[in-house]
Amino acid sequence: MLRTTLHSRTTLHSRTNLTSRASVRAAALAALTVAALAGCASGSDDASGEITITDPWVKSVDAGMTAAFGELTNGTDEAIVLVSASTAASPMIELHETVTGNDGAAMMQQKEAGFTIEPGESLVMEPGGNHIMLMGVESPIEVGADVDFTLTFEDGSTFEFTATAKEFSGANEDYGADDEHGDHQGMDHDSMDMESEDAEGHDHGDEDHDH
Repeated sequence: MLRTTLHSRTTLHSRTNLTSRASVRAAALAALTVAALAGCASGSDDASGEITITDPWVKSVDAGMTAAFGELTNGTDEAIVLVSASTAASPMIELHETVTGNDGAAMMQQKEAGFTIEPGESLVMEPGGNHIMLMGVESPIEVGADVDFTLTFEDGSTFEFTATAKEFSGANEDYGADDEHGDHQGMDHDSMDMESEDAEGHDHGDEDHDH
């Protein structure tokens, strides 16, 4: 009788140990799975693999023409092509680049093919360089106002951002006599030594455009 009882206790103890070990292994596996999932989740929150914009801003203006700037970064693993932009603040927007003409003078023209941004690279939009041109602005864009933009890429995808309006007078541009802006080849810049520094903290006057 005593031997039977001891055998029963030994068998029960062994089963308990096996069950405990199985539980520990299951718990460890579950912990590893949770850690792996957490790692994936934290990676998805990272800026890599996304399109981002740094320091977006737009020049304040009462009416007429102005421009938006910022540094657009392609964090994806494929090249993207920015083909257009839109905003409720302007009925007409174009992507503009600044090039050097045959006479050696810098001039502004529409970037009809759009801007290609390779993986990991950035498109810098700044006064005197590439920018988003707003034309036909009817309502004032006052300093401190937020202006929403939507960028459209060649594949149909879009990217939205908000730019803050700042006062800036460095881009004293001459757009020639063509008020309709149909011929962008004739849009010359009077001053191409414009500083691309942040507009805040500087005493700037109003930007004059000659039409």
